[in-house]
Amino acid sequence: MAVSLSELEQHLWGAANILRGSIDSGEYKSYIFGLLFYKRLSDVWLEEYEQSLAKFGDEELAADAEQHRFDIPEGHRWEDVRRHTTNIGEHLNAAFQAVEDANMKLRGIFQSVDFNNKERFTDETLERLLQHFERYDMRNSNVDADMLGNAYEYLIKQFADDGGKKGGEFYTPKEVVRLMVRCLEIDEGMSVYDPTCGSGGMLLEANKAVESAGKNARSLSLFGQERNLNTWAICQMNLFLHDIDDADVRRGDTLREPLHTAGSGARALRSFDRVIANPPFSLKEWGHSVWSNGDPYGRDSYGLPPKGYGDLAFVQHMLASLNERGRLAVVVPHGVLFRAGAEGAIRKAFIENDLVEGVIGVAPNLFYGAGIPAALLFMSKNKRAERKGSLIIINGAEQFEEGRAQNYLRDVHIDTLAGAFLAYEDAERLAKVVRTEDVAANDFNLNITRYVNLGEAAEEIDVATEAEALATLISERDAAEAKVIAYLKELGYVR
Repeated sequence: MAVSLSELEQHLWGAANILRGSIDSGEYKSYIFGLLFYKRLSDVWLEEYEQSLAKFGDEELAADAEQHRFDIPEGHRWEDVRRHTTNIGEHLNAAFQAVEDANMKLRGIFQSVDFNNKERFTDETLERLLQHFERYDMRNSNVDADMLGNAYEYLIKQFADDGGKKGGEFYTPKEVVRLMVRCLEIDEGMSVYDPTCGSGGMLLEANKAVESAGKNARSLSLFGQERNLNTWAICQMNLFLHDIDDADVRRGDTLREPLHTAGSGARALRSFDRVIANPPFSLKEWGHSVWSNGDPYGRDSYGLPPKGYGDLAFVQHMLASLNERGRLAVVVPHGVLFRAGAEGAIRKAFIENDLVEGVIGVAPNLFYGAGIPAALLFMSKNKRAERKGSLIIINGAEQFEEGRAQNYLRDVHIDTLAGAFLAYEDAERLAKVVRTEDVAANDFNLNITRYVNLGEAAEEIDVATEAEALATLISERDAAEAKVIAYLKELGYVR
């Protein structure tokens, strides 16, 4: 019996409710996603088995790995696990390990999932959880890849909502991603790379954009890298459940050890047609000590970012990962547009080399855990002739719908912002095409309200910078007070 999307969404969220009280809410996603993935694999494997059995009439041939998209070894299928009423977690773990061992492309995908801890997962809890997942048969004839993928994305968003600030570590609001993809004009046959890919939303949106245009999304080559093990696994599952199993997503620290290189052991980065990312804002521990001696991959050619702000390290990595006709889109905090010092020098080099295509300032509070305004920075290795020597600045401060806990971009806002970027024309209270010499005259400051002012204060505040300055001021004050007290003690005025 076919399942509707709303039924599937509520079913999956219901599984999380069973675990409430057993483990911390921040950990739900790894277990729910792992179990969902295993159930989907099991049901599709059984569907393929039944089809092959009907075709060949041979049970051994129908179970052969050659007849399946992936293999689930005998003794480790869903029905095998369900035969056990004790030590269920142990049998689940064994099944997960067997699936990984039998499928090279699924290696490591269950590493962050451990059900064999009876203090967390009693047999009673796991029995309820498995019974819950048995409510729906998730074979292709009941739940196609698109629907399951959409339900999975719904679950990712629910966990991001539930996780608040931490949700931003693995999920970028889909509306922002759609805007970025629209502006990048991703087409069939292109290679697309996300160096901080989280749960894979940007790669999936690139795929959907090409598919929605009636073109061959299968011709896209998708690449990514993600540092966090849990998030990497979620990304792999997400892509697989969307019927994409040829994406090359690797696990590791992109700034310290980029894994998409031009060859085995090479110090040259692989290059792509499009690079898109939402890196962590103003990352403190980003690898400054490595880059300060000269980045081994040559990504610091426009300057060394400051120790406490990794934003422009990510941008330079993305720029170094573009081929000669490549373009990139990246989410950055507003401070990147106007901070002085090392970041100002790097920004100046970008502009003088005519690499900046444009900036879209989006409304505040669109991102999980980041109430400060953010901007979308677009860069190109090969601008169109009519755009050389200029860039477009778009103020999207008015383009949003206010929500209770978070603001949103609706279709009309995405259309307005993407339309302005692609049109590359002045638009009152929205967009301004600026010559690079005019930006130079403004000391290479890209603060959006300098060019498209909606009546607010001329200078935006970078909260992170201001907070750091305040902390320094307080520290200096405390140190001065300590010196005064010590001096007064010497004089005998204070005991």
